[in-house]
Amino acid sequence: MTSSPYVPAASEPQAPRPNLAFRRLRGQRSPGEFAAAVRRAAREIGERVSCDARYIGRVEAGAIRCPNYAYERVFLHMFPGRSLTDLGFAPRASVRGRGARPPVATAHPRPDDPEVPEHTHHEESDVRRRAFMTGMTGSTATVAVATLTPFGVPLGAAPGDAALDRHPARAGAGAVEEAIRRIRLLDDRHGGDGLYRRAATPLRTAFELLDAGTAQGDVAERLTAGAGELSISVGWLAHDSGRFDDARSHYAEALATSRMAGDEALEAHAFCNTAFLARDAGRPREAVRAAQAAARVAAPLGSPRLLSLLALREAGGWAGLGDRPACERSLARAQALFARGGSDADPEWMSFYGEAELEGLEAQCWSALGEWHRAARHARRAAALQDPHFTRNIALYTAELADDLARSGRPDEAADAGSRALGLLRDVRSSRIESMLATTARVLLPHRRAAGVASFLEAHATSRR
Repeated sequence: MTSSPYVPAASEPQAPRPNLAFRRLRGQRSPGEFAAAVRRAAREIGERVSCDARYIGRVEAGAIRCPNYAYERVFLHMFPGRSLTDLGFAPRASVRGRGARPPVATAHPRPDDPEVPEHTHHEESDVRRRAFMTGMTGSTATVAVATLTPFGVPLGAAPGDAALDRHPARAGAGAVEEAIRRIRLLDDRHGGDGLYRRAATPLRTAFELLDAGTAQGDVAERLTAGAGELSISVGWLAHDSGRFDDARSHYAEALATSRMAGDEALEAHAFCNTAFLARDAGRPREAVRAAQAAARVAAPLGSPRLLSLLALREAGGWAGLGDRPACERSLARAQALFARGGSDADPEWMSFYGEAELEGLEAQCWSALGEWHRAARHARRAAALQDPHFTRNIALYTAELADDLARSGRPDEAADAGSRALGLLRDVRSSRIESMLATTARVLLPHRRAAGVASFLEAHATSRR
């Protein structure tokens, strides 16, 4: 893809250049058929992508200048011997905030995914803003859309859809969906502490758009589902940053939204996160009930992977209650469901759930039951299996490993794992992980003379200061 010799002014939108090379690769298949082929190829290499006809359309329209890492692996698997540029994409470095325009100064971290860049550095932001505002100044919904900017980037429909999304409610639905993706991406890399307060603005705006009542039909459904999913995303940021009461409130709001809309997928997601929160907040019986409720709602949705995750949520509750037989039954069910593989029915929000997360959640169960050696074995596997993109999860699994090793009488190995986790926390802010490491440090205090323990304790104390 070559750029035009004409360089637009900073305030002038530049239309995306269609990706003709990618279009040729699709051949006679429809966008939906090609999207299905992409999902099949992803499963062949153990990758998870939620590809649909709209995504293929965005690629071909040039709205996605470079795919994220998961899609890159899938595309290169589908077309061996070709590079991203052979597939019509721009070089990765050119879409990471250092492109045609000087990047806007920001103190916020940049996500490690060029598909959703954090800086306002190219034409997408201007196209969205103009599409939202043209001819609609003054309406409640328009003002809401125009202010849906949680991370310094106006959000909304993709540039290729701008002509269709001049209605503020439709543009708002796209904005909410994009906000969810960006929040999840940033959380994967950096954890919840630095994101929670910034995420409150798009959540508030999403419900303002919903309350404006301008959305009808499928747009209203998208906006309702998006507001509910955004509540869960913001709730998770609160959860990860130790704000359990706030998280509980956000999950309850998502649950209420799902019930009013009759959205079973959203309801299952809300119950799933409620179960997770209840376990972490020391309410294991509530965790069991919430996980079981989620499984009942999710049963007709046709996603074994979702049911697998919910079985793990239930297992965590049973472990918290000290009921080993019930925990083992739930773990066995989770593993059997996971072994069925992914499907097109798997929700987009479950992109984090792979073999690494399965191992990590099982490690937490054995840890709660006091089976430290077994817990450490699973935590070690989780850290080794995790995709490098999920920095926060690698830090989490490594911190879990450190604690399990410390409690199983292996202080030198625990200190080594704890030091690695501390290193990862330079880029991750998660009160949950920091609390785990603080507990590990207390367990290791009597072993300060063991190899590596003193240096870990010193590094931990320094990080807290």
